[in-house]
Amino acid sequence: MPQSIRSQAYVGGEWCDGAQGRRYPVVDPATGSEIATVPDMDDDDATRSIKEASAAFESWSETSPKVRATLLHDWSRLILENRDRLARLIVLEQGKPLGQALGEVTYGTTFIDWYAEEGRRVYGDTIKANDTRQRIVVTKEAIGVCAAITPWNYPLAMVTRKIAPALAAGCTVVVKPSESTPLSALALAELADQAEFPAGVLNVVTTNHPAQVGATFTRSNLVRHLSFTGSVEVGQILLRDASRTIKKCTMELGGNAPFIVFADADLARAVDALMASKFRNSGQTCVCPNRVFVERSIYPEFLSRVLDRVIRLKIGNGFDDEVDIGPLIDGEAVAKVERHIEDAVDRGGSVHIGGGQYGSTGTFFLPTVITGINPDMDLAREETFGPVVAMMAFDEEDDVVSLANATPYGLAAYLFTCDYERVIRVSERLQFGIVGVNETAVSNEIAPFGGIKSSGLGREGSRYGIEEYLEMKYVCFGLSR
Repeated sequence: MPQSIRSQAYVGGEWCDGAQGRRYPVVDPATGSEIATVPDMDDDDATRSIKEASAAFESWSETSPKVRATLLHDWSRLILENRDRLARLIVLEQGKPLGQALGEVTYGTTFIDWYAEEGRRVYGDTIKANDTRQRIVVTKEAIGVCAAITPWNYPLAMVTRKIAPALAAGCTVVVKPSESTPLSALALAELADQAEFPAGVLNVVTTNHPAQVGATFTRSNLVRHLSFTGSVEVGQILLRDASRTIKKCTMELGGNAPFIVFADADLARAVDALMASKFRNSGQTCVCPNRVFVERSIYPEFLSRVLDRVIRLKIGNGFDDEVDIGPLIDGEAVAKVERHIEDAVDRGGSVHIGGGQYGSTGTFFLPTVITGINPDMDLAREETFGPVVAMMAFDEEDDVVSLANATPYGLAAYLFTCDYERVIRVSERLQFGIVGVNETAVSNEIAPFGGIKSSGLGREGSRYGIEEYLEMKYVCFGLSR
């Protein structure tokens, strides 16, 4: 095990094991080898971490926004100073190519720096009262202890995107990283400790029993906000259970992004954007195009250009030079992609390139292009989360908008056209929380990230993101005259 890897949980400002002493292995998806073992904590450990966060809340929430901002900026600086080490850790436990991992570290710090300053701009209101003997003031206050359950596909950035606004608002946090990728979160905690965060402000609980720890978060009256990124099925369970303690929830539950290319689009730009978004992190992002709709008159040319680019993609270990496609996170992820492709072929789809595993580890999957997709296929109805371009032709604007909206998901959608009137018509009709027009790089710290329908609740990033961690208080002053 490399010396730089932290292998204990971080609770109340101390590195610790679980009360039961159990541990579980973290595995490199590219090789199947064990990287480290971490504590397999249970509900008692989660309860202790919540109590530590609660004990720290009063003093942290009363700390001035300026002081909190200074600590957050110090943390961000330390993360960037350790960028190479953190990126290599991401590659080890998650598998993405090193260049993408380096980008993730930088991306993660943008949220810390943004919210360090946004926390200093939490404003209230004064309202003119009907009665001249009254004064009405509205303030915003930190909501309390926040629990964050983060995914494996961005093991560093999804932690910072969730906890930076919470910390900036004056909340304390308990993080449960994905059981597959806990090491990045522990490394972040180590750097927060070096930045001299007060004990209990940030806590990281590792576990191989996520349902048990998640249930502890939802039933705790001390936890006042729960943020989760993951599947709809798990999100529904968490929302149901959180309702019993009436806590605020932010849910990012995945997507089924349409990518629409009209005949008047800049084809080179559209192909570049598709390649950049679809194959980033081996297709394991919630905003990557899942259904590609191309107007029929340009369909053959667009397909040819995509195939020419896909065939040149390099697949391999994320540490290898010039690798574009790393492993999927585990064998279950590969099995899902295989099931989607098999279903599509059975229903009339045609595989033009790829379509199967690569190598002998059971986690690599060839970049794939499949055409002849129809709305009844699993590829069209479900989020594939793999390196698969699923394409179909369309004829009319109204038809493609209907096809794009024919999903319970509503996270991201993309359209490519040079007709500005069409941009307005289509973007307004697409039922998604994020719409990229001639652009797929839509996620950043200054814009509100989140979806509608089954894609979730609330927003992350932007000035709207910090509102998730604030409660509004109305104070009415009665004057003697």
